[in-house]
Amino acid sequence: MGQAGRTRPDRGVRRLQRALVGGLLVIVAASSQAQPAAKQVLVLQSFERGTVVVDAFTGNFRVSLDQSAGKPVNVVQVVVGPTGLVGAPEQAVVDYIRSIFADRPPPDLIVTVAGPAALFARKHRQQLFPGTPLLFASVDQAWLRDAPLGENESAVAVVNDLPRLVEGILRVLPETRQVFMVVGAGPLRDFWRRELESGFTRFQGRVTFVWPDETSLPEILHRFASLPSHSAIVYLSFASDAQGGAYADEQVFDDLHATANAPLFGALSPLFGHGIVGGSMISIGDLARNTADVASRILNGEPAASLRIPPLMAGQPMFDWRELERWGIPESRLPAGSVVQFRRPSLWAEYKFTVLAAVAVLVLQSLLITRLLYEHRARQRAEIESRRNLALAADANRRETISALTSSIGHELAQPLTAIMQNTEALQMLVTPNREATDETGEIVADIRADAALATQIINRHRAMLRSRQLEMKPIDLHSAIDQTLGLVAHDMRARQIQATLELSSTPCVIDGDQVLLAQVLVNLVKNAMDAMAETPPARRQITIRSAVRAADVEVSVCDTGTGLPADIMRTLFTPFVTTKSHGLGIGLTIAQRIVEAHAGTIAAHGNVDGGATFTVTLPRSATAGSAPNGRARQIHPERTVSAVNAD
Repeated sequence: MGQAGRTRPDRGVRRLQRALVGGLLVIVAASSQAQPAAKQVLVLQSFERGTVVVDAFTGNFRVSLDQSAGKPVNVVQVVVGPTGLVGAPEQAVVDYIRSIFADRPPPDLIVTVAGPAALFARKHRQQLFPGTPLLFASVDQAWLRDAPLGENESAVAVVNDLPRLVEGILRVLPETRQVFMVVGAGPLRDFWRRELESGFTRFQGRVTFVWPDETSLPEILHRFASLPSHSAIVYLSFASDAQGGAYADEQVFDDLHATANAPLFGALSPLFGHGIVGGSMISIGDLARNTADVASRILNGEPAASLRIPPLMAGQPMFDWRELERWGIPESRLPAGSVVQFRRPSLWAEYKFTVLAAVAVLVLQSLLITRLLYEHRARQRAEIESRRNLALAADANRRETISALTSSIGHELAQPLTAIMQNTEALQMLVTPNREATDETGEIVADIRADAALATQIINRHRAMLRSRQLEMKPIDLHSAIDQTLGLVAHDMRARQIQATLELSSTPCVIDGDQVLLAQVLVNLVKNAMDAMAETPPARRQITIRSAVRAADVEVSVCDTGTGLPADIMRTLFTPFVTTKSHGLGIGLTIAQRIVEAHAGTIAAHGNVDGGATFTVTLPRSATAGSAPNGRARQIHPERTVSAVNAD
């Protein structure tokens, strides 16, 4: 039981497996029958890979065939020309091709590339595949005239008009006398020589054609490095040299282009752009596409004998601008309608956006520089105008100051003038009728002279204040400027009952400056201090002038006991036309600041703890030493100010 139970399920499983495998085989067979079989195309090439023209044709042909056939295509390539299976008999090549298709269906189409392959196919067609259509590609039209197409044959031919190429050379280089032909060695060279010598007879007496017989490529390169003048080189192909060495076209052509001392020309488009000058060339791309189109039509069922297309001819003349420049060929010699490629782009064409950006930057920079120059000149004009206005304002301030001191001037002059009048009357009374002078006469005359000198000094001091001046920098002692200032305001101080105290340094307070302008600054500060004490009781009206001499600078301060400086005016204290006086213009401190700054100094103000304000002027110290008053503190009372001035 147990064994029988185990047997039945095993048999059922095996039957299910056989059914599944059988179903899969049916599905695979059905799918394989649903997919069309790939078409087989046999391509017989005349030259081995490495030939620029053949490689360009084969690559373009296979791409175009895949695009136009509309079905899978399997391409088998075999080289049957001079460089294919080198040394093997042709029958061995035939056997090799038949062995390729021994285990597969025969080819649906045979395509030959260039003349040697076409000759091979015609010769051995019956041994190969006699019923397969044959398509001759890239064969000369003259060959087809000598060997007409058969019943199952078609062709995509070309017109190799090499004499036309030579005519183009003579057009652009009319002084050409020798044309050297590069076509390799062996049967290929002999073939081209036979084909071309008959067409070149028209140039007899004008051009000599040279077919090199050198045994190796290095010898050819050595000869081409020193060709005679008025020479040109025509490159057709170079599969191998006389020694049997195989070379790639690209390598040979690059070596020729770098070595030869004459321009290179060619008749096939793949060489264009690699060193040939140019001319009318056959487009290998068009030839490959035409061949692929005819091949796809044959593969799709059209009879080969029904497809007859015109041969492909050389196209529009094309020239390489770089080679024209290298060999000095003017474009005026080119045929009408010529296309010049590889022209070096102009700066505008190659760097358009860079040029635009650079121009924009230059324009912006120019505008910025112009603006800066304009602002610089405007600033210069403003500075000149500011100096002019400062001079005018200083002059106006001096005039205002002098107008305020007019009464002081009158009082100052009244005393010496009164004394002069009294002494004059006394002198007249003392003079005897007989014109004899008494002993007192000399004393009276001395007094008159002293009083007149004092009056002249007072007048000159105020006249100097009234004159408009430029800076006259010279070593001065600020102590003398302080004394001059007190002399100018002495009468006003007495009138206002103001006491002045001097606390001057014992060291000479020497600076480089203009004494009149600095005296004007001190007069302004002293007058402001006097005005600030208008509401101060007479007993507390005190002005203290101090000086200090340091290593690099000197400092003079004017301190008063007035109402002080309001907090809201401290920031604008030296701003023009800002004043706390009902009768002031607000330019006195501004002018004082400008004068001090013109002396490379500073002026500052601060309020005193016990009331009033202090203005401090700091100026660079001069290296020149000078005398100064003694460092003792002096009390100058109003009632003694005049005598102090007179003592000067």
